[in-house]
Amino acid sequence: MSIARFSPFELLLLKSRSQVDTATLLLLAWVLVHRQQVSEGQRRRRLAQVTAQFRHGHELGPVMGIAHSQDLQAIQLAAEVVRKECSSERSLSILHQAITVATDDGELSLNNHYILGFLADLLNVTPATLNTLFHELTGKPLRAAEDPSRDAYWQVHDPEYHARKARDAHAAEQKAKEAQAKAEERQRANTEQQQQKRQNKQRQQEEAHREKAKKEQSKQKERRNRQEHTQQQERQRWQQEQARQEEAHRQQRQRERPSPPPDRTTRALAVLGLTPGANRADIRRAYRRMAQLHHPDRFYSGSEHQIALASTRFQRIKSAYDYLMQNT
Repeated sequence: MSIARFSPFELLLLKSRSQVDTATLLLLAWVLVHRQQVSEGQRRRRLAQVTAQFRHGHELGPVMGIAHSQDLQAIQLAAEVVRKECSSERSLSILHQAITVATDDGELSLNNHYILGFLADLLNVTPATLNTLFHELTGKPLRAAEDPSRDAYWQVHDPEYHARKARDAHAAEQKAKEAQAKAEERQRANTEQQQQKRQNKQRQQEEAHREKAKKEQSKQKERRNRQEHTQQQERQRWQQEQARQEEAHRQQRQRERPSPPPDRTTRALAVLGLTPGANRADIRRAYRRMAQLHHPDRFYSGSEHQIALASTRFQRIKSAYDYLMQNT
């Protein structure tokens, strides 16, 4: 299996002569890196002194590097190894060493206060036993850890806390005002943009409406022109038909002038364009044809004279039809 798949601490455990010693070494190094006002050389020398009897068989530098990197996975693995392999006597010895390296200068940092509590819980050491051991080694009771979330902590440890807090609040307020101003500017820009879009849309709708009205007017004009052209053609055809019929009647009158005037039946048949001997079916067909051709409604657009002539012709056709249907 390739070693590239192992973390640096896992490689140390694989190479170690004593995995418990290597795991304890990392936990003690973790305590040392949280010592305040201590140089790196002092940390390494102190770790070497405390672990002089360890049988791990490797350099301290890699362990200190892992501790400085705050590799929580490595620290958790070291805690599991220690918890699994250590007896109660060894657990107390490890806790004794941790208290020693954490309080060499007489001060216990806040981080190490919590780390000692973690190690005591890890090693099944009760809080009372931890307090007793701490008092025996330092001559001081292990007081409750200060709460960094309270202002009183920072008043003691950071006199600039309140000033920095005020500066941060002022900066946050300025940032909020700038954000609000930008938001209002964006809102104004969006409002203007939307208004411009509405105006453009309204202009486009008005232009489309005008164009539609113009097309509709053009279509209506075209329909009127077609209708007038059709009516003109109808009038021309009617006039031609009238002229033809009048000419035919004139020629008929000229031919019939020497002969005696025809009787009413013959005249009625002539009005319908029929010859003597026509039956009732012929009369009906001729009447429908003549009525469609000469009905006054066909000449509604003509002059009053034309409408009057059409009415007279239609009345003559109707009278001839009624007479023939009664006497045939």
